Amino acid sequence: MTGSPVRAAAAGTTSWTVYHGYPAGSGVASGVAAIDTSARAWTSAPLDGRLYGEPLVAFGAVFVATENNTVYALASRNGAVLWSRHIAAPVPASALPCGDITPTVGVTGTPVIDPTRHEIFVVADEQIGGRSTHVLVGLDTSTGAIERTQPVDPPGADPVALLQRTGLTVDAGRVVFGMGGNFGDCGTYRGRVVAVGETGGAPTIFTVDAATGQSQGAVWMGGAAPVVDGRGNIWVAVGNGSVTSAAQRYDGSDAALELTPSLQRVGFFAPTSWPSDNAHDRDMSVAPALVGDGQVVLAGKAGIAYLLNRARPGGIGGQQTRLAAVCAADIDGGALVIGMTVVLPCLSGPAAVRVTPRPPRLGVVWRAQLGGGPPILAAGRVWTIGQDGVLVGLDPGSGALRQRASLGAVANHFPTPAVGDGLLVAAANDRVIAFHATAAPGAPAAPATAAPSTRTPTVIARGGSSSALVWGAVGGAVIALAAIGTFALRRRR
Repeated sequence: MTGSPVRAAAAGTTSWTVYHGYPAGSGVASGVAAIDTSARAWTSAPLDGRLYGEPLVAFGAVFVATENNTVYALASRNGAVLWSRHIAAPVPASALPCGDITPTVGVTGTPVIDPTRHEIFVVADEQIGGRSTHVLVGLDTSTGAIERTQPVDPPGADPVALLQRTGLTVDAGRVVFGMGGNFGDCGTYRGRVVAVGETGGAPTIFTVDAATGQSQGAVWMGGAAPVVDGRGNIWVAVGNGSVTSAAQRYDGSDAALELTPSLQRVGFFAPTSWPSDNAHDRDMSVAPALVGDGQVVLAGKAGIAYLLNRARPGGIGGQQTRLAAVCAADIDGGALVIGMTVVLPCLSGPAAVRVTPRPPRLGVVWRAQLGGGPPILAAGRVWTIGQDGVLVGLDPGSGALRQRASLGAVANHFPTPAVGDGLLVAAANDRVIAFHATAAPGAPAAPATAAPSTRTPTVIARGGSSSALVWGAVGGAVIALAAIGTFALRRRR
């Protein structure tokens, strides 16, 4: 470990402690008047590996984790390294049967910070004794000290066939994340959702394609974290499974799943085309988007958006309505929710879809030709990063280009920026780039730690005729998607 302890952030700063800012994954940053992309606030020094996850912001620091299994805390004021902690040797890409992450696979999913515990959680793919193993690690946000570790490979699974790709989140005192396979779907694996208590205890695991002879059904969502609704229930999207004939029983794949905090399935939706989707690798690859009138928007690689009733997701073919040809290319990652509009992460450029609740309808508002990574909203702009490494700010009403800045090469085609502590931050290939963000006049001072747990929906941003409705943070929990073993507690608080 190198560097100095992280200090508490000054009053009035904001934090971004989970993928897309909130357990509900809305991606809306409040209290920001402008973002200056004319010049960088700072660029970090090159870090020791590639960056796949979204940066997080808390306590006056920007946190990232690399594919070399190193977690960094960078000073918000200038990007200097406050501390770094190398967890363990990563897995060489050459040791895996397939995949597209090189040269090593370490921490891929976006970490999560529990501000009340001053703890950041990551899942590291480690090489121990020449073998791969996935380990949940909790670190002190102030010093980088490792506080707990726990192997999270499911019983009987082949670790080299697994990739922990989703972001992590916290729900009901547990860390939650998802697992799927490596790029190419080689080997035998099953999709998993896992919940592990922050202070220890046996993990709970939900398995997709669980029947004898079944496999696949990845929970990966283009890097998005499981979505937590106002009741604490968990929503995930599932990729293609191994069953490709309608004559066979439905295998639970190619779907949106609603799970309780204890990972019991209480609802699901899959299109009637699920056997064909499975056969042609048409994953449900976007995290379910929770809109403010009790509905859910689901989308996947087939380019079709489905509108679901959140109280009754619909089972097989039970959508309220659907909209075809939303995207011209693959669609992967977390969506942006602005009131009743959902901005979907089409790789060809994001597409804004408007939800009309009664009668249920979906309609395309605009399609952009720039960007493509999972979008967020800040300072009246939709921010998205393209595969060309260009950060663009789009008009949320029309999709027109308003701002842009080059980041350089990016590690993957799912990068997404974050906002906090007076900055917009984004990960390039092996470094973090920051731009100044100006607070809105009269914006309430945000605490350095998260708000208390709440089950009540809160309007967090308003502009023009639209408002962003998200559910308040559910404090004190982190859930992981594929965990086994027991916590080795390095230090208890």
